[in-house]
Amino acid sequence: MRKKIVAGNWKMNCVQEEGQKLTSEIVNMIRDEPSMDVTVVLNPPFVHLHGVNKLISGVKNIHLGGQNCSDKASGAFTGEISAEMLASFGAGYVIIGHSERREYFQETNALLTEKTKQALANKLVPIFCCGEPLEIREANTHESYVKNQLTESLFGFSEDEIKNIVIAYEPIWAIGTGKTASAEQAQEMHAAIRKHLASKYGESVANEISILYGGSCKPDNAKEIFSKPDVDGGLIGGASLKSRDFVDIVKSF
Repeated sequence: MRKKIVAGNWKMNCVQEEGQKLTSEIVNMIRDEPSMDVTVVLNPPFVHLHGVNKLISGVKNIHLGGQNCSDKASGAFTGEISAEMLASFGAGYVIIGHSERREYFQETNALLTEKTKQALANKLVPIFCCGEPLEIREANTHESYVKNQLTESLFGFSEDEIKNIVIAYEPIWAIGTGKTASAEQAQEMHAAIRKHLASKYGESVANEISILYGGSCKPDNAKEIFSKPDVDGGLIGGASLKSRDFVDIVKSF
């Protein structure tokens, strides 16, 4: 059975006190309100890693993740954070290739391959993001666009390596645009992604890979989205900053 995962991406939000409060609330709710066997990953800004890790220590099924890592192991790269550094602070996951990183920092498919290599080398689980912008969706070339992202970045990895990667599909066209991606559209793309993975690695391997939905997932639509057969959880943005909303999403399986 594939792992069910809900990962909270705080993005560039929360000062120290806010981060501690948010984490404490999430921890207490998950302790008090047992849900199904769902892996929860908190991905705060780098400055919160130590504090969040202390608060989640010993709490079943809550894990720490980074929002990004360098494609280099170490060296004179001012401002960068290596995968090894993340691991040393207790992280078990790292987001790779988020749409905002691709757009604002011009991260290419080739660069994301190198970041994924660094994550795997340091025993981090990459949450590899893919997805199409509005103009690609409207041109009806979204499947080939996303398949190309996966092919160029990930198809050089072995079967054993690919099984340690989580995919997150982001319908960029439906985030902050006023347009809405339906649960059926999410399922359609997740199924296409799984089929594409199977074309390279076989069905048995593809069926082991968790594919998360990275659209505007909220408590009122999570249950419907998560009920789809190829949706294995969510990469949650804005709702991850509200403890009640985030835990309600975790409980939506």
